[in-house]
Amino acid sequence: MTDFFKALLSPEVPVIRYALVAGLLSSVALGIIGTYVITRRISYIAGAISHSVLGGIGAALYLQVVWHCRWCDPMFGAVIAALASALLIGGVSLHAKQREDTVIGAIWSVGMAIGLLFFAKTPGYADPMSYLFGNILLLTRGDLLCVLALDALVIVLGVVFYNKFQAVCFDQEFAQLRGVRVNVYYMLLLCLTALTIVILLRVVGIVLVIALLTLPAAVAGHFSRQLWEMMVLAVVACMIFTVVGLAVSFQTGLPCGPVIVMLSAATYLTVAVGQRLGMLRRT
Repeated sequence: MTDFFKALLSPEVPVIRYALVAGLLSSVALGIIGTYVITRRISYIAGAISHSVLGGIGAALYLQVVWHCRWCDPMFGAVIAALASALLIGGVSLHAKQREDTVIGAIWSVGMAIGLLFFAKTPGYADPMSYLFGNILLLTRGDLLCVLALDALVIVLGVVFYNKFQAVCFDQEFAQLRGVRVNVYYMLLLCLTALTIVILLRVVGIVLVIALLTLPAAVAGHFSRQLWEMMVLAVVACMIFTVVGLAVSFQTGLPCGPVIVMLSAATYLTVAVGQRLGMLRRT
């Protein structure tokens, strides 16, 4: 652990500082949006959105390399794919609930299949592993600015529409009777979730982003009674997991993303089992 903090303070190793700052900044968006994802029980929707993003990334790379569309950045393709998936799933969820599972499964698998096909046809970009699993040590100053912008957007919308999002998460029918346009705020929540997933792909990748979107919030849910309390605790928990995960990764030479996720999962299991045992002892 001492070596990690020495590297953190060393001017010769800026990637460690970038990784730490990116992890701390990402924790803000992950904690806030993750709280909504857990309370609204849309983790499976977030999973489908995250995996469909690979299709947008693959298509953008193909256009950029084969058709020389220099403006077509992979992250641009990811944003388009994520928002399109969020709007499609949200529309089906609101208007055709009996087909929701089918559409989610289709978007999940078809999005990845499209991405892999485009990767296979893109010279020099045959390996999608960097997008699937990410690498927090490869972040740049531009990536940090993107995460900071996402935090600002999430915080502003989270504060302005806090009561509306809370109504959507806990009592949608009552809110609708009170005149709240719950469908609009539900779609907005899905779009925010999609943007959070896209921005954080560079931190942990497609496969692992859902774990960080749900596990810290799930841990926080065991210690909070109010939605805002859960958000604060989720942000703090995610920050702790990130710092400790980076330190363990640095000391052991293991990949950062999986270490952070396994730490989050171990903490969640410990808290859940401990709470369950406590309930059994009181009965």
